[in-house]
Order: sequence, then C-alpha cells, then structure tokens
Amino acid sequence: MPQPLEGLRILDFTHVVAGPLATHLLRLLGAEVIKVESPSGDPLRNYSLIPSERGMAPAFVGINSGKKSVVLDLKSDGGLAHAQRLMASSDVVIENFRPGVMDRLGLGFQAAKALRPGIVYCSVSGFGQDSPLRDHPAIDQIVQSLSGLMNVSGHEGDDPIRIGIPIVDTFTGVMAALATLSALLQRERFGGDGQMVDVAMLDTTLVMMLSVVNPFLLNGTRHVRTGNGGFSRAPTADTFPTAKGQITIGAVQEKQVQALLQALGLGGLTSDPRFADRDARQANSDALQTQLRDAFAARPAAEWGPLLAAAGVPAGEVLQFEDVFARGWTQARDLTLSIPFGDGEAEILNAGFTFAHGGPGHAEGPPTLGQHTSEILGD
Repeated sequence: MPQPLEGLRILDFTHVVAGPLATHLLRLLGAEVIKVESPSGDPLRNYSLIPSERGMAPAFVGINSGKKSVVLDLKSDGGLAHAQRLMASSDVVIENFRPGVMDRLGLGFQAAKALRPGIVYCSVSGFGQDSPLRDHPAIDQIVQSLSGLMNVSGHEGDDPIRIGIPIVDTFTGVMAALATLSALLQRERFGGDGQMVDVAMLDTTLVMMLSVVNPFLLNGTRHVRTGNGGFSRAPTADTFPTAKGQITIGAVQEKQVQALLQALGLGGLTSDPRFADRDARQANSDALQTQLRDAFAARPAAEWGPLLAAAGVPAGEVLQFEDVFARGWTQARDLTLSIPFGDGEAEILNAGFTFAHGGPGHAEGPPTLGQHTSEILGD
C-alpha cells in the first residue's frame, strides 16, 4: 500500500531543528521534500564538535535523510526565479525565517498562492506572524525562558533550569507537521484556495505545558515544582536509590500503592493509620519514603523493575541511552531506520508510530549540500 503522502511535493525553506523536523516527519510519511539551502547550507550541518562530522553532523542526518537538497541564492534574480518555479509545482511550502523575510524576498504566502492557488503555506517562527514579539530573536533556550518552562522542573527554591534537549524546537516541529496535515486534509475534503498556517514556538510550548497552564487559567493555581516526584505529589510516585542504580515508581492509585507495599515486603504498613489512605500518606510522606528507601536498598533496580511491573505497579529503571537500545525494545517496534551513510549504513530514528500498511519510513541517506540542484531544476 502506498504511503499516505506519496505524490505530494513539500518545498522546504527551513533550517536548524523545528522546521526541518516538521518536513522530516512528512518525508517519513512519503512526501517528496525539496530542501532549499543557501550556498553556505543549513547551519545544523555543522552542529558537531568533531571536525570530520561537519557537513553531516548527526543532528542534521537524523532529520534530513531522504530529502533532496537544492542550493539557491534567494537574493539573486536567478535564485528567486528558480524558487518561484518550484513553488508553482509544490503542494506545501514550509519556512522558518523571521516573520516578514519571505515576503521581502517575494516568496511569502500571497506570492505562493498566486503561483499555486491551492498551496498550503506553513510559517514557523518564535512568536507568530502577528505577535508583539514577532521581531524578537528566538531559539529553543530563549523560548524555554520566556514561556516559564525553565521554572517547571526541579525542586521549589531551585534556580530555573533548561530542559536538556531542544524540547521547544521538537514539539514545535511536531505541531507544524500536524497543522500542515490538517490544512491538507481540509483542502482535500472541502476544496477552496490555499491556507496560511502560522506556528509559533511560544504558543506550542504553552500548549505542551497544558497540564500546569490550564489549572492556572482556570483558577489561578500556581505550579509546585516536585523534582523527580510525580505530578500527583504522592510519596509513592518518586525516584528511589536501590542496591544498584535508581528506579522510578508511579504508584498513584490505591490498588497500586497496596501492590507496591506488598511487593516490597511492607504489607504491614497497610494497617498503619499514618499510611491508610492518600491524605494520610501525604501528611506522613517523609516517614513513608524512609521505609520505601530502606526496602529498595535490598535489590538492584534491574530486579525491582520486572518484579514491580508483574505486580501491576508502574515502575522503571533510570537508564542511559545505551541501555535502552540494548534491551531489544526499539527493534521490536521498528523504531529505527537503516540508511546508507558514508561507506556503509547507519541507524536513525523513525517517526515513533506504526501503520498496519504503508506506514512511515524510507531507506535514503542525507543529501550533500546542493546534491539535487541540477536534477530538480532540470526537471
């Protein structure tokens, strides 16, 4: 069965992470993605401290494999003409320049719509096309700061801390792909002219934090930072040291708490009035967690994990990446793709979901800078 986006052409004017991740997801679903790069290339190509990886940095390879690279100087008359010809043959345009840049180049939504009336045009920016902050420079770390995200993790009283991955870029890329697919579906179902899609990093970050933002909007509830503890703040939902390694427990329902205590050999605590129900356990959190830590010290995390899972208790070791990929879980889920790379093959992550037929994936490597310029412009 064909992939869902087979036959669609995406014209990709994006760079670094958020925009390229959006077009990467669309490529995994079968779309042709033509990546328009400046003569110096996407800066992400060189995001590596290892000189031999520059031009093909792992961060670039992971979200640009399978795309076709065309080099154009968009400030030249010839480059602009080529870009306009590509727009006229594309179903979707995605760009992540600062608001106004594509309009000044003559490649904004109105120009694209004049060339291809049914085009879906997705603009990804820090704060949106009509925001008071539209001209404010934005990268992942800045939006983590301005959105309040840096005050969500850690313990009360800690300094703000950045999430250790470009989580704003990542979630924005996923939202841009979702928004683009929605606009395509709308066009296919109801007809009509093209659609402008405006995706902002700040907006998507606040949506990503809906579990703490919505309570604030509804009744002014202020988020309390809980460190490694669960969102429920239950003393039985936390991370504990063991004889070797650490384990995270998520026992929040009453039956899970009872099962946890039984599995740890603490069944007698079920009749202790200090721990008889949720409120009592919360009031005596320190005393209960002392008992839990002492019990967990009897075995390594690698043993506690399967034992507690068998008892119906949400539990997981705190692992490193190499541990995750060594367990065989990702292979069972086809989570990685094998692509040609260098003189051999390499593995990158797939989309993170599967279809019964025609699902995400491809078997193509990353393009060198301008690799497909002659092929595409010749067409």
